[in-house]
Amino acid sequence: MSIRPDPIGPVPAETARVARAAVPKGSLAIRMCDELGPIFDDARFTKVFATRGRLAEAPWRLALVTVLQFAEDLSDRQAAEAVRARIDWT
Repeated sequence: MSIRPDPIGPVPAETARVARAAVPKGSLAIRMCDELGPIFDDARFTKVFATRGRLAEAPWRLALVTVLQFAEDLSDRQAAEAVRARIDWT
């Protein structure tokens, strides 16, 4: 696996609006985003990836999912479902 560091862009305004409408009381993921902003970036992970090969999923996303999984005490399967189905995890 290789990596091409990619800057983390802001959450699109429409995505943020829909997430806040879907979860009006907020969630841990929304509060983390509001309070901390981006806490990981790909540059932190470049040394652990090869320079050639198939591109890996963005490491900052995987790290963030791991933090959210731990914070919400989710199994791997539940975390995968949250990534797929919960807009507040996007």
